[in-house]
Amino acid sequence: MNIVITGGLGFVGSYLSTFFLEKGAHVTAIGLRPTQNLIYHGRFRYISADTTQPGAWQNELSACDAVINLAGKSIFKRWSPTYKKQIRDSRILTTKQVVEALPENAETVLCSGSAVGYYGGRGEDVLTETQLSGDDFLAGVCRDWEAEAVKATQKGIRVVTARLGIVMGQNGGALQKMLPAFRSFVGGPIGSGMQWFSWIHLEDLASAFLYAIETPRINGPLNFCSPYPVRNRELAATLGDILNRPAFLPVPAFMIRLVMGEFGNSLLYSIRTVPDRLTRHGFEFHYPGIRNALVNLL
Repeated sequence: MNIVITGGLGFVGSYLSTFFLEKGAHVTAIGLRPTQNLIYHGRFRYISADTTQPGAWQNELSACDAVINLAGKSIFKRWSPTYKKQIRDSRILTTKQVVEALPENAETVLCSGSAVGYYGGRGEDVLTETQLSGDDFLAGVCRDWEAEAVKATQKGIRVVTARLGIVMGQNGGALQKMLPAFRSFVGGPIGSGMQWFSWIHLEDLASAFLYAIETPRINGPLNFCSPYPVRNRELAATLGDILNRPAFLPVPAFMIRLVMGEFGNSLLYSIRTVPDRLTRHGFEFHYPGIRNALVNLL
């Protein structure tokens, strides 16, 4: 199997690159870094390129079995108008270039990234893939990101749009950002702590991508998240218990908004997604529960 991964050296991309190499695949990672010193393997290649622009990198898509499209600026920082444009353009324009490079009627599957932010803050609603998108900035980015990917179906390409929950893994992502506070005895819930937190273990994420690639009947949107979302306060309590640290110092909502601006609002959203289509297709999670997932990672 030949796989191309845009954003292939990011937190998720580098894990997926290694995961698919271990499965015997040939992996080509494409990213902005001028060089790479993370992965050394005979079946791994790295191409440095700006994927928002057409270029020679697109030739890699002419004869691959699968494309995993993850390129995009991190959302985990304060958003200025300029940075919001970068968040959007890095995703939409990359996907546009990917779709344009795919050949007609190829035996290729495009697994294009998205996020559960597609739904926006929805309180107690249980969100399956049939729900409409939200109306905030991130929801709009996800909606347009997916729409750009779906254009590949006009070429006869099978398209899966992966709506990722918060990815829990080692050496990066949300968990790395949470651990310092807990280890310093000042961890706790965010705001009221009642908001739902949709998450997925990195190992399950990789397995879900493989499952989607190898299952021809799967297409369209898939919620890549645990079947058991948790409230933010449960996440904090579980993390504190595992680390043997207190978890009762909440971060006030007004402080989140003050420090992080518009991005702070998204941190307070309640998004209660379930992987309805994945489970109906027969996918099984190794880490469906938050405690087992955190114990494994820590």
